[in-house]
Amino acid sequence: MMFGLMQDRPLLISSLLDHAEQYHSATEIVSRTCEGPLVRETWSSLAVRARKIAQALIRLGVKPGDRVATLAWNTHRHLELYFAVSGMGAVLHTVNPRLYPEQIGYIVNHSEAKVLCFDIPQAGLVADLLPELGHVQTLIALTDAAHLPDLPGCLAYETLLGAEDGAYDWPVFDERTASSLCYTSGTTGNPKGVLYSHRSTVLHSLIACQSDGLQLSSRDSTLLVVPMFHVNAWGVPYASALCGAKLVLPGPKLDGASLWDLATTEGCTFSLGVPTVWLGFLAHMDQTPGLDATALKLRRIVVGGSAAPRAIIERMRDMGIFVIHAWGMSETSPLGTIGNLLPKHDALPVSEQVDVQVKQGRAIWGVSLRLVDDDGAVLPQDGSVSGNLQVRGPWVTSGYYRAEGGPAVDAEGWFTTGDVARIDSDGYVQITDRAKDVIKSGGEWISSIDLENAAVAFPGVAEAAVIGLPHPKWQERPLLVLVRKPGADPDPADVLEFLSHRVAKWWLPDAVEFVDELPHTATGKIQKTKLRDQFRDYVLPDHH
Repeated sequence: MMFGLMQDRPLLISSLLDHAEQYHSATEIVSRTCEGPLVRETWSSLAVRARKIAQALIRLGVKPGDRVATLAWNTHRHLELYFAVSGMGAVLHTVNPRLYPEQIGYIVNHSEAKVLCFDIPQAGLVADLLPELGHVQTLIALTDAAHLPDLPGCLAYETLLGAEDGAYDWPVFDERTASSLCYTSGTTGNPKGVLYSHRSTVLHSLIACQSDGLQLSSRDSTLLVVPMFHVNAWGVPYASALCGAKLVLPGPKLDGASLWDLATTEGCTFSLGVPTVWLGFLAHMDQTPGLDATALKLRRIVVGGSAAPRAIIERMRDMGIFVIHAWGMSETSPLGTIGNLLPKHDALPVSEQVDVQVKQGRAIWGVSLRLVDDDGAVLPQDGSVSGNLQVRGPWVTSGYYRAEGGPAVDAEGWFTTGDVARIDSDGYVQITDRAKDVIKSGGEWISSIDLENAAVAFPGVAEAAVIGLPHPKWQERPLLVLVRKPGADPDPADVLEFLSHRVAKWWLPDAVEFVDELPHTATGKIQKTKLRDQFRDYVLPDHH
């Protein structure tokens, strides 16, 4: 075999920051802090601060491979840690502060993190957890000396950083070295760790900046709503350094009014978040008289985490914003499919373009997808059949951290996602359910996602969830659980009549119930397990 005569430079996260510092030095990073004020940095000043915090961590005894945990929102300090920790060869372990304290304790102990960095709103949580955390040797509050919480031995981030000179060269090492660690709660049992590498992260970043990816470029001002503890903010912090995009970090405030203010004042063109965030954003627009929608420069938003209702896609389109549906999971870094339109769709009427947009998009380069039945036989990808979605590729997990839960992939490297999907002849994926949420009625599958998205389009409905309940004849039938919009009182019969024109007759829910709010997971998904628990003793009316 003849090898090419090309240099072999490792793909390292530090190279992304070096590039941003050199070629996009004046581009801004704007951050809402937990203390309140906005802070403005540039890629250049952020790079200097990242080197200083790396020096400080080395002085504190952090060695290559050590885990540095964060309990933090989207701020400039968290972003500095993204590059500092991985850049020095340690592992950044982002922990979701919205999880139950017992889960957080389990995760931090399982990773054996030596250092825990936290935002000041999490100080009480950290104080409660501290007796349980057997491996944490150092606590760093992501603040200055003036706001340092009263915790024994706790250090102030700004004080540590201020003691260093930034004269530090990022080390060069194998690109397959672990860079970051995220735990997924999407599996059964305890959360499991997904361990990313420098190589997987850099490759993933390249795809995000492609025209057929997220189209991220130096022309973008990105409102990063998706939390930095949610699969590395979908890879956008790294991709933004790669292309030199402006980043706008909302800190702990993710309400509609705060996001609107940042989006308009910072000229944001691009944003990413789960559907509930956009529902709040649109509600703020509806409830605020005299709001000037033309002040919004947003042109693209990425929706993931759960399916974007058609109503959101259409409403955003009316405002000149294209909703890019994306699908992925912690185990896929997370980009797996991205929902851009093909040239052949350009001439279609808007409603037919939206028909494409509601799907979860097509596989991007690097990601292979297939559908299999319950016996593992490969199914056709012509839109005719639903099956279990499997995935493999250079940024897909090969196994969970410490081999928790046994082998994660089969002999050929396929990872079973737990999603049930259809794939059409153009490669567009439509997730019809989580395997554990699918409703099987009379041997046929009903998509709870399709029902939910149809119901949200009904006037007066803010949120919808569908669960399957036991049925003596049909095995399972759907129950539709709704949250009303403020001041609205939709009639269940009207909702069902509305649905009857949008879904198959036999899909229609057997009953409609209203609740004040739906239970959500820490990452904004509807918690079907809690809903099933809540309606455990509910008896469906017998009209079949």
